[in-house]
Amino acid sequence: MKTVVVIALVLTAGWTHAQTNNKMKLNAGIITEKLQESKQFYTETLGFGVRFENEFYLLLHTPDQSAEISFLQPKHQSQQPIFQSAFTGKGVYLTIEVEDVDRVYQQLQKKGVPMEVEIRDEPWGDRHFAIKDPNGIGIDIVTYTNPEE
Repeated sequence: MKTVVVIALVLTAGWTHAQTNNKMKLNAGIITEKLQESKQFYTETLGFGVRFENEFYLLLHTPDQSAEISFLQPKHQSQQPIFQSAFTGKGVYLTIEVEDVDRVYQQLQKKGVPMEVEIRDEPWGDRHFAIKDPNGIGIDIVTYTNPEE
């Protein structure tokens, strides 16, 4: 039994090492009826840009174009069953790291964006606040700092 575990760990470590040598990009996708509401929120509230859009799919990018998020209409005939069920609004969050969380907080307050968590410092070093997108996804906006010792 121990030998099998060791072999599994070696294979896993080898696969992980091989993957780190290849370029890899993550795009989080949300299946939702709220394509236009999502587009408006992410572009107007957070400054995202539109990379691609059609009647059933929306691909957005962060202002610096370093990350993407997509939105897909549920039950669309072009998609396989695994990509047809709509998100139910719970169990997902996004974290957006920014250089100056206080500035972003003030900008969003001026826009009248409701705050789910007011700006605060955490003992582990985060300074952050949270908002919610039209799909019910919590968005933690954070600047990481060193925790106080």
